[in-house]
Amino acid sequence: MSGRRVGILGGTFDPIHCGHLDVADAAASTLALTSVFMIPSNIPPHRPQPFASAYHRFAMVALAVAERPAWRAVDLELRSTTPSYTSSTLGHLRNRAYAPNELFFIIGADAFGEIATWHDYPAILDAAHFVVVSRPGSPVGRLAQRLPHLAPRMVTATNAIAPANPSIILIDAPTADVSSTAIRQTLGEGTAIDGMVPAGVRQHIEQHGLYIPGTPGRRASDGLYPIAAGRLHGED
Repeated sequence: MSGRRVGILGGTFDPIHCGHLDVADAAASTLALTSVFMIPSNIPPHRPQPFASAYHRFAMVALAVAERPAWRAVDLELRSTTPSYTSSTLGHLRNRAYAPNELFFIIGADAFGEIATWHDYPAILDAAHFVVVSRPGSPVGRLAQRLPHLAPRMVTATNAIAPANPSIILIDAPTADVSSTAIRQTLGEGTAIDGMVPAGVRQHIEQHGLYIPGTPGRRASDGLYPIAAGRLHGED
């Protein structure tokens, strides 16, 4: 394999939380990823529009990865006015000279259970490795039974080893039992979210009054989000 191993974790990140980071950490450490791209979506095709604006969601992702030198907040999907399809994002990376076996799309086992509903399925499974990590209530050990037609493509991750061809790589690792929905509900009730999100993300939420009913910033678009920090090498 090439020396490049690029992890990709996409999502609305509304807000990004410790569960997201645990999933990416499990993939990065198990597969010796050389970098991780955290890509906030602009127009999610499978769920309602985000509560927080692109500005705030990108800022929170940037804060969450600030102490991880090999991780980057990438604005690839935020700069597009079309739905944020994973197949389009992987196609863009392919056009930037990334081979499918260099890309590791990271996803929780709960979300991967719905892969058959994704745009460009099943062809999308040939565009990258899909690294599936256990989530509370959704262990990777159940996936072969739930998705028997994909079982032949599933392999169990071993240290720094990945198949030569795009595969479904299963990682059973503990991840925080938290969701963006639960965080928004907790904030709406006036309860602290310590331990659910990184400290910098919590401070940003508090500073801007995000996810609190009746406060500005819920869909704020106050200025341009800091896109320069998230451009892929060689792009304008």
